[in-house]
Amino acid sequence: MRILLSLLFLVFGASVASADDEKTPLSAEVLWKLERAGAPVVSPDGTMVVVPLTTYDEDNESETRLWLLANDGSGAQRPITAEGSAASSPVFSPSGAQLAFISKRNEDEAGQIYLLPTAGPGEASKLTDVPTGVSGLRWEGEYLYFISSVWPEHSWEEMADRLKAEEEDHISAFTWSEMPYSFFDHYLNEDRKNHLFRIPAAGGDVEPVTEPLGMAMMPAGTGAGDYDVSPDGKHLAFVTTSTPGAVYSNGDVFLVELGKKKARNLTSDNPANDYGPMFSPDGKQLAFARQRIAGFYGDQAKLMTYSMASGDTQMHHEDWDYGVSGLVWTPDSSGFYGAIDDKATRRVYSISLDGNAPSPVTKENDYGALSIADNGVLVAQRQSALHPVRIGTVDTQSGDFNRLDAFNDEVMATVDAGTYESVTYKGHNGADIQMWVHYPPGFNPRKEYPLMMLIHGGPHGAISDNFHYRWNAQTFASWGYVTAWPNFHGSSGFGQDFVDAINPDWTTKPYADVMAAADFLAQKKFIDEDRMVAAGGSYGGYLSSIILGKENPFKALVIHAAVYDLYAQMSADFAVNMERFGPYWENPEIYREQSPHYYAKNFNTPSLVIHGQNDLRVPVGQGFELYRTLQTKGVESRLVYYPDENHWILSRANSLHWYGEVRDWVSKFAEPGGK
Repeated sequence: MRILLSLLFLVFGASVASADDEKTPLSAEVLWKLERAGAPVVSPDGTMVVVPLTTYDEDNESETRLWLLANDGSGAQRPITAEGSAASSPVFSPSGAQLAFISKRNEDEAGQIYLLPTAGPGEASKLTDVPTGVSGLRWEGEYLYFISSVWPEHSWEEMADRLKAEEEDHISAFTWSEMPYSFFDHYLNEDRKNHLFRIPAAGGDVEPVTEPLGMAMMPAGTGAGDYDVSPDGKHLAFVTTSTPGAVYSNGDVFLVELGKKKARNLTSDNPANDYGPMFSPDGKQLAFARQRIAGFYGDQAKLMTYSMASGDTQMHHEDWDYGVSGLVWTPDSSGFYGAIDDKATRRVYSISLDGNAPSPVTKENDYGALSIADNGVLVAQRQSALHPVRIGTVDTQSGDFNRLDAFNDEVMATVDAGTYESVTYKGHNGADIQMWVHYPPGFNPRKEYPLMMLIHGGPHGAISDNFHYRWNAQTFASWGYVTAWPNFHGSSGFGQDFVDAINPDWTTKPYADVMAAADFLAQKKFIDEDRMVAAGGSYGGYLSSIILGKENPFKALVIHAAVYDLYAQMSADFAVNMERFGPYWENPEIYREQSPHYYAKNFNTPSLVIHGQNDLRVPVGQGFELYRTLQTKGVESRLVYYPDENHWILSRANSLHWYGEVRDWVSKFAEPGGK
């Protein structure tokens, strides 16, 4: 049962036991003591699981090592890579006798492929010496495949010389003559292209794979999920754009017989994105995901298969009102397991190709990062709002989770993390809206508490049952607040109509949903409606800026990385609604009605504005513009600027500072604690 079935008593007047005095709240300092487990990888025989584990020290430094977990009931776990050298992207050899990973060691100028035996002790050996570095690692047959951002038609020696020359010439300029020019937190060098390469696992020369085709992979965000090699090693499927240099790129799946010079576009008939190619274990089918609305990143992804024999493409479960994600083939090639966004919980689903409807395997908590062995052992991450990622196996019949790790148990044993529950209330036009409500440790429903309303980003995502490091609702609650995350209109996992209900009007329904959430909670006896604040980041910052210009019950706002001026988003790597609904000179009414800066005359709510210099998703000028507006109007406000952070606040020291600034601000206007 969900964590807080008992809270249904609690919030309507039942008594509550006092918090354990020996335990401490889930503070920001505790968050940075926790080890952060990455995506697990299971060995082909299902007996071993390798997981990257990242730790942080008080000097603001992080380290990621690979840990080996035994799937034999012993509970054995041990690090298998050395201290002091980061390791990532583990992949097992087909036999399971070796593990490949990416690391930067000794004299390496960029990440390289290293090999490690799994049968017993041994030192890692270096396989590559690629000056431009490696990423997107896969082990297919006798080869290791990887992606590198290179200067096409240049030798490795020439590229090494060019890198050295760039380092020494002290010229910092970028030049562009096409799109895109940036991605999230870094600028792109359009002279360099993402290409796929391979190298024999036994050692030898690096061979170009996509460069002879005259086709680069996607210019940004490219990884191991953007290509696959057939089990017999004869075919390559990869994702790239059929319109390179276009302002808006459309990802397509291409298929080529390795060694041939021409790839075939399998998805040219679809104007929206196709991605995530995966060959079936028997090599007879190629699966991929398809969106059908061009320019809508939140569109549901549908499952597609391409028959290698007939060349026919088929869509599966078209009427299933969920998007597919996190897919792995079953070993018998009959279907998939996926981590599916399902009404604010990411569940493991079984998705067959025989016409039967997809069915959930798990019930509670969030699952993700699925990895499956040749014998069907399914490994996953599991997390909840009360505990960070755990690694274990999932029983595909019962849904039971068998935990394999013991990461963070010692720290979490000292934490009183409070409680939480899922509630449903009536939002815009009486629609049902799901919301997570978090209660502080020692919560007493006979007292009145301040409310901290949290507004999620996206907007086409959802707050699910997970453990958030950057915006941890239980950490906010530990300060003495009831915190709430509503999944307003536009959130994913509640059906296609719900997710697309706010386009192109990003304002009306989400604003109404948040106001309805505040009113719903204000009616509870344990909420002090005179102590209500709200905080949001990214789209949540946008909606907070909208709230700033409209009637609202909040005593103060926290506005992080806000889209404040829709016109200024032309300078970002993502221009809101531009591709789908047209630019402001064609449809000016969209921008006039939806841009928060047009409502500045109504601003009167004290606001904390936060922004990072390296934020290219929402450029930093948006934050400065909002702050100057607030100051000009005489609205009490504070600007927190991070010159070395991006859309997210990622370093330990800055994160602790961020939590401190937020706590000080909301406490000033809504005194924490029950009264």
